[in-house]
Amino acid sequence: MRYGFVIDQNRCIGCHACTVACKEENGVPLGAFRTWVKYIEKGEFPNTRRYFAVLRCNHCDHAPCVTICPTRALYRRKDGIIDFDKEVCIGCKSCMQACPYDALYIDPDTHTAAKCHFCAHRVEKGLEPACVIVCPERAILAGDLDDPASEVARVLAREQVLVRKPEQGTKPKVFYVGADEAALTPQLQRPAETYLWGERPREQRSLAIESTPAPAALWVSAAQATPKAVEALGRTVYDVPHLPRPWGWPVSTYLWTKSVAAGAVLVAALGALLGWTPVASVTLPVVGLVFLLATIVLLIGDLKRPDRFHYILLRPNFQSWLVWGAWILMAFGALTGLWLAGALLGWPGLLVLLAGPLIALALAAAGYSAFLFAQAEGHDFWQSPLLLPHLLVATVTAGAAVGLLSHGPSGALRALLLAGLGVNLLFVLAELFTPHPNLDAEAAARLITHGPWRLAFWGGVVLSGHLVPGLLLLPASPATSGLASLLALAGLCAYENCWVKAGQSPPLS
Repeated sequence: MRYGFVIDQNRCIGCHACTVACKEENGVPLGAFRTWVKYIEKGEFPNTRRYFAVLRCNHCDHAPCVTICPTRALYRRKDGIIDFDKEVCIGCKSCMQACPYDALYIDPDTHTAAKCHFCAHRVEKGLEPACVIVCPERAILAGDLDDPASEVARVLAREQVLVRKPEQGTKPKVFYVGADEAALTPQLQRPAETYLWGERPREQRSLAIESTPAPAALWVSAAQATPKAVEALGRTVYDVPHLPRPWGWPVSTYLWTKSVAAGAVLVAALGALLGWTPVASVTLPVVGLVFLLATIVLLIGDLKRPDRFHYILLRPNFQSWLVWGAWILMAFGALTGLWLAGALLGWPGLLVLLAGPLIALALAAAGYSAFLFAQAEGHDFWQSPLLLPHLLVATVTAGAAVGLLSHGPSGALRALLLAGLGVNLLFVLAELFTPHPNLDAEAAARLITHGPWRLAFWGGVVLSGHLVPGLLLLPASPATSGLASLLALAGLCAYENCWVKAGQSPPLS
């Protein structure tokens, strides 16, 4: 048994009855939506047409939100419905990043994730979802896709249907009859400053609108961004508000603090193995533990329900890299503490013994985020195969910078920092300027290089964060080495901020 929806856009009149019924049936708060109707217009007067798109959770067979949820608050029922348990949700917002359909929101009353759950409480009693029974045109059908006698199965057998974003491989179970592709594909729509009945609130306007006089050029391929192509895009004339970027500065800063923590300990462990006696002291492990603590504070503080942070350990979903990351960070912190004890007690043999496992854990702490962001399937820019090597190189770079700041000029650390800056800059430029798999990823990259973060990128990341530190490292001077280290750390932080924000900026619905 697999429940699914069929939405006939030929019948839909855009009356919003489904939206209102859903809100009443499920007590959806003001400003939040489990299903909504979007209006798209195409053409020029008098040859124009308006299209409606009824959008909601797709109850995917391969639901990425279920995979990434660290506490199993989202789960797939035996009947194929993707349901949620607000009592165990920690409000990490990872499900919102994993969903390619913009179907989840944070309930402002419970501070937990919520979405369409197919009116499971009604289905269990043999009733249809509220949106189905209220639709005056029978434009919404619900039923068992595996039952050939069901109405939805018969419609699918005889009609040509579309689904949203089939390329994501999620196997969505909301099928559209008679829908225009532009109504289902945000990349084929022009962002608008105003809707039919009024202006959009400033905070809800597209980043593209605020950053360029030709906004649509950022959302279509650079080779296709001609005035004629831009005009051919659909115009969004009504939509509901969406949270623009669920993950903000705490997440981008966490990537940086984690790199500093792992890098400092990594350099200390390398120092013990290679005989860099001053480096293998207590300073770097202390720096590592301080930044690890900052990382944990940022992660817990960004939860909508920080009082439930321990659920990630008590109710773990081991498919989620959030869970694996938590265990890796705990193991890394414990082994770093043991290393620090050995350094304070003057046991060099223990340091050499722990160096190998500590290097492995430092690299794991640095790199697990690549697999976490890969599970955020709603944002294609984050799916880059260069993310893992970038995080590892950034960690080595940060560790060398911290080592130079704490121990002064060192030929080995200078060479390590210089190499790290060069390789990291190559990875960054390759990630942004090599061909991207789709328009979403290309749009995010263009937002960094040509959009609202272009000054931060070219001035803060490339120039001040990589090129200037590289030049300052050429003379073996304590002053220039220290300044180069500070600039390198600032450049790493600036790039993570641009990368996290831009990756979430292309619209999902």
